[in-house]
Amino acid sequence: MTDLNTQIVMKRHPAGMVSEDDFSVVQAPLPTLQEGQALVRNLVLSLDPYMRPRMDPLRSYVEPLKPGELMPGGTVGEVVQSRAPELPPGTLVAAQLGWQSHGVVTKATVRVLDAGMKQPSAALSVLGMTGVTAHYGIIKLGQPKPGETVVVTAASGAVGGIAGQIAKLKGCRVVGIAGGPEKCRYVVEELGFDACVDYRAPDFEAQLAAATPDYVDVLFENVGGPVMDAVLQRINDHARIALCGNISQYNAREPYGLKGMRQLLMHRVTTYAFVIADHRDYWPTALADLSAWHRDGKLRFKEDVVEGLGNAPAAFIRMLTGRNFGKQLVRIAA
Repeated sequence: MTDLNTQIVMKRHPAGMVSEDDFSVVQAPLPTLQEGQALVRNLVLSLDPYMRPRMDPLRSYVEPLKPGELMPGGTVGEVVQSRAPELPPGTLVAAQLGWQSHGVVTKATVRVLDAGMKQPSAALSVLGMTGVTAHYGIIKLGQPKPGETVVVTAASGAVGGIAGQIAKLKGCRVVGIAGGPEKCRYVVEELGFDACVDYRAPDFEAQLAAATPDYVDVLFENVGGPVMDAVLQRINDHARIALCGNISQYNAREPYGLKGMRQLLMHRVTTYAFVIADHRDYWPTALADLSAWHRDGKLRFKEDVVEGLGNAPAAFIRMLTGRNFGKQLVRIAA
């Protein structure tokens, strides 16, 4: 086993669109374990949109990253050394170890995975933060009723794809919004949405109107900007919005100002902004449902896997610009 830990840190705060020059690769000695700790060799890293706002030196729900700090992120890995009896070598764990080849954990900071799990990376998507986010936004905040119309933006993405499928399981008509014909076909044919509208199409708003003849009762919002404003033009009285993300604005030098305030007011729309990290007590409820649906084949998901930790910055940029297809992962080690 190597004696070094490879890490990717934020070198500087990005100016607008993030670039590979905003990151540095550093080497650090592997730590000496204390009693109750275990050393994990990371196998897979999750890349998620929330990481981009953390790179800006702005007040937020967590402290922003400082230059030289490790990029955060969810991981799945294997215990390779241990001074924790509950975590013997060979244990598979899900943790928040960030963009690095190794990390130190305790029993309290990991979720132990089933050794026979066929696809451990699912703990970073449908059976992890991604799935729990989708469940909380749709079930807890959206409160969908059978027959209602649910719109999901970034519908081919990791969270959006799960959110829409949950809404379908609850008996709703589900309309996705995605970028490009291929992603829209996937959303309808593979994920089972009732319709999907390409936001890049010149007649996007007309297509959205045709797909929502009864208007929109629940919006699961991942994108923000003009796409969200277009949906607000179709919003129903007393609709619910789960504001999960704003990815269209994360790299914007001049933020887009929401123009749909009139619709929010006139239609008495309830809008919930949420970050799933605030709701750790909800995870067992969500994971129970997600595990059952996944086991029964009721939830489909797609992974976009890039090989090698050194390629994480490029993969991160791909995700932020919508060039990925499905849950963006980096395979660190086989």
